[in-house]
Amino acid sequence: MFIKVVFLVEVNLQHDCCDGQLVHAEAVADCLPKQLSLATVQSLSESFKALADPTRIRILHNLTRRELCVCDLAEVLGMTQSAVSHQLRYLRTLRIVKNRRDGNMVYYTCDDAHIVGLLQMGIDHITHVESDGESVYE
Repeated sequence: MFIKVVFLVEVNLQHDCCDGQLVHAEAVADCLPKQLSLATVQSLSESFKALADPTRIRILHNLTRRELCVCDLAEVLGMTQSAVSHQLRYLRTLRIVKNRRDGNMVYYTCDDAHIVGLLQMGIDHITHVESDGESVYE
């Protein structure tokens, strides 16, 4: 038996839009010359995409604590080595993590302090919001 559940959400579009069509020329003129390049927007989007995956967040969080091999990460996360390795490959191509080989073992560490900073700011934000008794999903 298949049951389809539909959630209806009432959206107040007027709350998010201006009441009129008045364009503030000074504000527009101030912003126009300072637009990000398409390449910058694409790269930034990829970085945030890397942080948008729960598994990658868990991997990065553990790698901020210490250098770990794939076996150790798989054990900590309760995942297969193959699944962890797949995520590490993605993070390595973005130069967010780096690896080093020691015999048969491959160890990983974070390779981008900016991404680690973003991750920590995100954790701090969620901790702050939740300590105020709010839910980010309400």
